[in-house]
Amino acid sequence: MLRSLTEMKLSEKGRITKVGGDRALRRRILDMGVVPNAEVEIERMAPLGDPVEIKIKGYHLSLRKGEAANIYVEVL
Repeated sequence: MLRSLTEMKLSEKGRITKVGGDRALRRRILDMGVVPNAEVEIERMAPLGDPVEIKIKGYHLSLRKGEAANIYVEVL
C-alpha cells in the first residue's frame, strides 16, 4: 500500500518508492539522503503534523509537513 509520510503512524516503517514535488523541492529532499528504496521509520510527529521526524540510513531527520507529503512509501 502506497502512502505519503504524513499518512504514516508513529513507529511505522516503510520503503521509499517515490519523491515528488517541484524540481527544487525534489532535489533538496534527495540531497538530504531521502532516496528511493531507502527504509524509513516515523520517530516523532508534532500534534499538527509539522515537523515530522524520521529515521533513515541510521540518522534522524526532521522534515516539514509539505516536504513529507511529497515522499511516498510502501509500508513494511
